Amino acid sequence: MRIGITLGDPAGVGPEVVRAALASRRLPAEAEFRIIGDQSGSQPGKPSVATAQAAFAALEEAVDLAKRGEIEAIVTGPIHKARMYEVGFNFPGQTEFFASRCGVADFAMLLTGGALTVALVTTHIPLSAVASSLRRTEIVRVGCLLDNFLCQRGHAPARIAVAGLNPHAGESGAIGREEIDVILPAVETLRTTRQPTLFSGPLSPDTLFHHAAAGDWDGVLCMYHDQGLIPLKLHAFHEGVNVTLGLPFPRTSPDHGTAFEIAGRGLARPESMIAAINLAAELAASADKRIVIPSGV
Repeated sequence: MRIGITLGDPAGVGPEVVRAALASRRLPAEAEFRIIGDQSGSQPGKPSVATAQAAFAALEEAVDLAKRGEIEAIVTGPIHKARMYEVGFNFPGQTEFFASRCGVADFAMLLTGGALTVALVTTHIPLSAVASSLRRTEIVRVGCLLDNFLCQRGHAPARIAVAGLNPHAGESGAIGREEIDVILPAVETLRTTRQPTLFSGPLSPDTLFHHAAAGDWDGVLCMYHDQGLIPLKLHAFHEGVNVTLGLPFPRTSPDHGTAFEIAGRGLARPESMIAAINLAAELAASADKRIVIPSGV
């Protein structure tokens, strides 16, 4: 299999964690790796317009290679979104970039590490907007993508816990009705349409992740960004992997940022990059078929 790896912003830790991962001897021997990105003129820890442009160009090259079938999976190094916005990157993150370039509307963000796998119904929106943004159809849609991912990794039938939004999952409406009016109907739809997958919920988030980390659930469907990322990073900070669900090819990324403050100092740990590359290889190997997107998309 052929895997493309972007360096991310070359002033960050991306280049060094990629080098360390490739030298680790912890990657599949049968995989071929294509490094994508230009480091020329960059200095560790000194981001600039030029380094942001290099990161953007690497993303465009990677998705073009995947569309043409020249690589079968993409692993992306970390970018600095504020810098990227300065050079015309008009997306909340790399997840949305890849979905847009592939013409995919049915996509979602998932993170996995250690014993936890979490998918997010809402992502980069203010916390104050989460409740009003929840829709039964969106919960069902992301729940289906999570189920597909878990089945692809050998969890069939999968066991999926659905987190409530409010403390104690709303306490039967005493401290919020989102569980009653939105989340429970979505869970009932998932139970009906995704058999034999076991969907349970809405469950109280304050205990749910303890049981998930203990192995009681294969995945957790989370209502908002930090609901999933806080426990994931507490549980597996150095091994977390970000996955874009719904693309016609696997796309993974280490679950950390550019870390400009330590770039070039030999302090960046490669475990998350190693995990991201290994997961991309696993997903590429288990895909039923390759889909080549017409270049005009």
